Amino acid sequence: MNMKSSNDRWCRIIEQHQRSKACNHSSIVTMSDMTAAQESPHPPQRLGLLLAWHGSITETLMKKALSTAGLSPRHAMTLMHLEEGPLGQRALAERLEVDPSVLVGILNDLEGEGLAVRRRDPADRRRHNVAITDAGSTALAKTNAALDEVELSLFSAFSRADQEALRALLGRIDSNPDHFTCGE
Repeated sequence: MNMKSSNDRWCRIIEQHQRSKACNHSSIVTMSDMTAAQESPHPPQRLGLLLAWHGSITETLMKKALSTAGLSPRHAMTLMHLEEGPLGQRALAERLEVDPSVLVGILNDLEGEGLAVRRRDPADRRRHNVAITDAGSTALAKTNAALDEVELSLFSAFSRADQEALRALLGRIDSNPDHFTCGE
């Protein structure tokens, strides 16, 4: 099964669950909705499928929040890395784990919107440094507020300790990026 058909399947399952709960498509899926979904026959109670199920729901909510802020996930991640300060273009590609040619497209988009700027490195004219602009910082603040809202909703039943434990557990999952096929 390819990634697109797998994603379509999750979307159908989510839509079926929403209809069964008499939800409309503009409502936010809450933790209780997801718990109810766990008790339903879909998805089966296998850890990998549960992780994929919740990941799909989370990804949908995060993308929706990002779109209201006007950014794609790639653009938001790029700005988040630049928020710490200017970076060389090669270092930024490494942090984002994208091919430098892919980064060029991302930066073209961000520059076109006035959210980031590339400048030649004065010490090495072959290098470009990338910096976030004031408009980029404003867009990122709006993005972070939207993402905070989603995370508050998703993890409202979790204490801070639970959230840290979840982070630690997720960090231990052996997710080899070589096994991932990007759909974007």
